[in-house]
Amino acid sequence: MLTHLQLRDFVLVDQAELELEPGLTALTGETGAGKSILVDALLLIAGGRAAGDVVRHGAERAEVTASFAALPAAVQVWLEAQAIEHDGELVVRRVIGADGRSRAYVNGQVVPIQGLKELAEFLIEIHGQQEFQRLVNRGTQREMLDEHLGDPKLLATVAAAYERYRDCRRNFESLQAAAENRDSRLDLLRYQLAELDAEVTTAAAIEELFADRKRIAGRGRLGAAAQGALSAAYESDGDSAHGLLAKAHAALRNVGEADSQLAPATALLAEAMINTQEAADSLRHYLDALDIDPKRQEEIERHTAALEGLARKHRLSVLELPEQRLRTDTELRALDNVQLSLSNLEVELAALTQDYRAAAQRLTQARTTAAEQLGSHITRLMQALGMAGGRFAVAVTPSDGEFSAKGSDDIEFLVSANPGQAPKSLAKVASGGELSRISLAVQVAAAAKTSVLCMVFDEVDAGIGGAVAEIVGRQLRELGERAQVLCVTHLAQVASQAHSQFRVTKLTDGKITRTAVKSLGETERIDEVARMLGGIDITEQARAHALEMLAHASAAGAQGKKKRAPTARR
Repeated sequence: MLTHLQLRDFVLVDQAELELEPGLTALTGETGAGKSILVDALLLIAGGRAAGDVVRHGAERAEVTASFAALPAAVQVWLEAQAIEHDGELVVRRVIGADGRSRAYVNGQVVPIQGLKELAEFLIEIHGQQEFQRLVNRGTQREMLDEHLGDPKLLATVAAAYERYRDCRRNFESLQAAAENRDSRLDLLRYQLAELDAEVTTAAAIEELFADRKRIAGRGRLGAAAQGALSAAYESDGDSAHGLLAKAHAALRNVGEADSQLAPATALLAEAMINTQEAADSLRHYLDALDIDPKRQEEIERHTAALEGLARKHRLSVLELPEQRLRTDTELRALDNVQLSLSNLEVELAALTQDYRAAAQRLTQARTTAAEQLGSHITRLMQALGMAGGRFAVAVTPSDGEFSAKGSDDIEFLVSANPGQAPKSLAKVASGGELSRISLAVQVAAAAKTSVLCMVFDEVDAGIGGAVAEIVGRQLRELGERAQVLCVTHLAQVASQAHSQFRVTKLTDGKITRTAVKSLGETERIDEVARMLGGIDITEQARAHALEMLAHASAAGAQGKKKRAPTARR
């Protein structure tokens, strides 16, 4: 639900703030006062295009900020996917520079305009002369129809059947493509496997092989270092580490009995002699190992070069070659049994095709039933809204060849605005004013299913008056009992049905023109409705009539709630 809307330096508005409530809110004012500016601002919040001409003259930028509460689950999922923090509230801000550049923020985090459009689909619906948004979209039409299915589980059943069918078909086609080139592929795989078998062992053995090659490459430097260490530690005449330690140990041992405090040092020297001797033995073994057989050296060089060549050929690292060998062997075995696998998959695919078609057919039947009911309901509402003789229909056209997770039906809303005229596509037939009223009829029909969207109707009362205008107002109020509705209107019959009302006024001092927005109290609402009834000069008779209309709307709304209460309890 939209709770707060703030405009700054937007078109003719220098600054305006609207605190919005649930229910139906009417936006009224003189013709040309700028009521549609508020709709334009919400279009920007919904991700609409922005241009520099929306910036008020003399300002550097325009800002529109909208706050939302009672967020639907889809919005919370979107926010989590974008890693945007929230505490149950959402603030969307749009900034447009005088140069036409635009930025969008959600809870202070910059988001792309396309992302804002995705988010706004869960928050705002705008229906007006030019902004049809969702109603003419085929996908939205299907979703609206599916909300009226007798058994909503049919959708999940079809989606699950399609997923199984799709996965099986993908496997079948992949194996079938492989089978078409089976002989040449088998020859290639056998050749590759023979190459890999000849050289590839395990990753551990490969690591050890390359370590051996590294030692061989540095054998001269490593041998000199090891020999130098051996000489210094043990083999040098007279001054080797072991000889010097032996002298030190003998000196202490000869006098050890005279003072027991020399015992620890004597023991440490003895231990050092042992460690030195063990180090010398280790160095001798190392030097012996460095003296490698030339044939062994040649084999190591050949083997490592062969592995590197195979790695380049398969575009892998040498340590990934054992896995490649396993994959090649697995594919070879699968191709050997491809005909059997294809036969099994073909049988499975045929069964899954039948399962999907059966589920899709049940969905088609349910959609056809729901389409008849929805079409009849919206037709009655259209006629009540001043479109006498108008007719609404939902066409459900199944297709055996079209498989999807949404079923195999093409859904299209058809409308005839005039008696005797065959229904045609909604997007091609309805004028702006007609579409607004048709949209209202659709929303009223779907009111029991609607979420906490903010729905905006821009001049749904165009071209109507009298009793029809009052019916439009009642329908909007009924819709406002279940969701938040904002309506730009010129008619007192519509405005009087609102739960709250704002007046838009254009002010000028002869040099500067600006638009102001004011929330109306009870007395101010009476004056505004009276103005809408009687013009600039408000008479007492007009005020009395306005008071009567407001009181009647309030009483009718309360009565409507009582009538709906038992149904709600059931």
